[in-house]
Amino acid sequence: MRQQISRLSIVFGVLLLALVLARHFLIPKSFGKIGHYRAAAVDAIAARKIKYAGHQACASCHEEIVKLHDDRRHRNVACEVCHGPAAAHVEAPTEIRLPAPKQRGYCPLCHGYDPSRPTGFPQIDPVSHNPLKPCITCHNPHAPETPHTPEECSACHGEIARTKAVSHHALLPCTGCHETQKQHKITPQLSRPSKPASRAFCGQCHGVDASSPKEIPRVDLATHGERYVCWQCHYPHFPELK
Repeated sequence: MRQQISRLSIVFGVLLLALVLARHFLIPKSFGKIGHYRAAAVDAIAARKIKYAGHQACASCHEEIVKLHDDRRHRNVACEVCHGPAAAHVEAPTEIRLPAPKQRGYCPLCHGYDPSRPTGFPQIDPVSHNPLKPCITCHNPHAPETPHTPEECSACHGEIARTKAVSHHALLPCTGCHETQKQHKITPQLSRPSKPASRAFCGQCHGVDASSPKEIPRVDLATHGERYVCWQCHYPHFPELK
């Protein structure tokens, strides 16, 4: 027992010595003077050259473009996100010009299909959607409206469309379950599609008395699921049984 305590004491002693040495040689002397960070970092950051000009600087010269941008869907995307740091351009506008993202791969950084993006966010498959064509040839980035109204729900609901395509509901049209106004394709946030509000809706196909094909699963709506609407337990875009 004494031998174990002795060994532990040696270990703790070594750790304490290492902590003291690290505090003396590795931690900057200004650390902790004005908070839990290196105080000298404030001066170091202040001494760095300013690269970004800010939204107001862009608006002072490009008033019409900024006004258009601020009224459309990219209003929360800062100018310098797409055009790069603008401080040098503001200081010498005729000598230093900011680039426009004409490369095909730039816009898909946000709008390329990615299942982690929120539903309703416009997404495309860069391989099949106007391949090799720069996005700004069809879309004005300051007012990024589509050249024509999307024909398929998958244009904005890519993850749902891909999930539904490999499910038992693959052949069901989206509008069969969701009443969708035409305005939804133009201003999706102001006109939302409906969801089935009653158990009887799913019962049209899955009820015991339904006239649907026999291979479709049937349930007794009077006893199955009690008061819950079907989609509260079954994900309708991939309605596998649990």
